[in-house]
Amino acid sequence: MKKPATYMDSVHRDGKLWGLTVAALIILVPVILCFVFSAMPDWQALGKGLIATLPMYWAVGLIEIFTYVPMLGAGGTYLSFVTGNISNLKLPCAVDAMERAGAKPGTEEAEVISTISIAVSSIVTTVIIILGVIFIVPLQPILENPVLKPAFEMILPALFGGLGVVFISKNIKLAIPPVILMLALFIFIPALNKSTVGIMVPVGVLFTLLVARIMYKKGRI
Repeated sequence: MKKPATYMDSVHRDGKLWGLTVAALIILVPVILCFVFSAMPDWQALGKGLIATLPMYWAVGLIEIFTYVPMLGAGGTYLSFVTGNISNLKLPCAVDAMERAGAKPGTEEAEVISTISIAVSSIVTTVIIILGVIFIVPLQPILENPVLKPAFEMILPALFGGLGVVFISKNIKLAIPPVILMLALFIFIPALNKSTVGIMVPVGVLFTLLVARIMYKKGRI
């Protein structure tokens, strides 16, 4: 007798299906444009560019899987990797939702809450983008107002600052080392900027895990 499919079975089935579908669509867009406009790329230049960039993206992608899956769960991870903008939006949203619900990462409750919160976040983001496209012209004088510009630049720091206060206050001893490391890296290495967030998040997570193990072994946490 065939074993009935569970919720997690459906999550992995649908997640793989949509992940592969989106990957195919992303690849097909430039391929179709090349044929429509008869504009084939310089394969030699493309190969050189891929050799220079692919290793970094493969490494980041691999690290992100091991970093995000324990926090987002299977459903949340599939959905986040399809919709994108994980570190800036999906991860904070899921973490905050689980925190408010009192669900511990890794549990079935956290799995469901994470998936729902990321789904809602994706829908809200899509609606806001649609509204932005519609109202971008009439709102342009307001958005470009120099008085409001500093406020728009601080939206993401304010978001992460609010989340940071919650989690740092839970275990200040454990939070201090990674905060010092990230501050030192971004202050003394100018090449690190907002475009390197995807790399630095996993680095910070791995460093925190290492520090936590050392402190635990020494009985400090």
